[in-house]
Amino acid sequence: MTDQFQSGDIAPFFQVEDQKDQSVSLETYRGRKVLLAFFRNSACALCNLRVHQFIQRYASWQQQGMDVIAFFESPEANLHKYVGQQDAPFPLIADPEARIYELYGVETSEAKVQATLSQPGIHEEIAARVEAAGFKLMPEAGSNFNRIPAEFLIDENGMIRVAYYGEFITDHLPFETIDQFVADH
Repeated sequence: MTDQFQSGDIAPFFQVEDQKDQSVSLETYRGRKVLLAFFRNSACALCNLRVHQFIQRYASWQQQGMDVIAFFESPEANLHKYVGQQDAPFPLIADPEARIYELYGVETSEAKVQATLSQPGIHEEIAARVEAAGFKLMPEAGSNFNRIPAEFLIDENGMIRVAYYGEFITDHLPFETIDQFVADH
């Protein structure tokens, strides 16, 4: 794995295909802000909830000049079967070999997963949150259960303004931080 990025680093270039077989290149987003999100896997209920929250905010973010690109360490077929059912208006990308995850230094940590799951009442809290939104807790065969989420806010020039590496599987960049980044010109 590469070192983790910091604010001020240039975002590494990538070119991949999304869930709709469209080419997605970070370079084509120059001139716009980007929220680059790395999720555990496409069946992850917490990840699906986060994507749902992104979808709800996306029109406003896009009007303010920010796009979203979301990666999942899942095979393409699973992407369509699970998170793809939400019909996100932004690219969802299957990265089952974790090539882009490695490029961005997104970590795998059994210790962090276990630390999350060992918190008192966490299973009940997670189940309540995701089921209230209509998602179910389910494993995804062949996925990396120990992947920790990460999110990056990238400016119009391709510079990382915020590199957020989760400490737990429930840890994401606060929406207040994202909204402030979108509002800043």
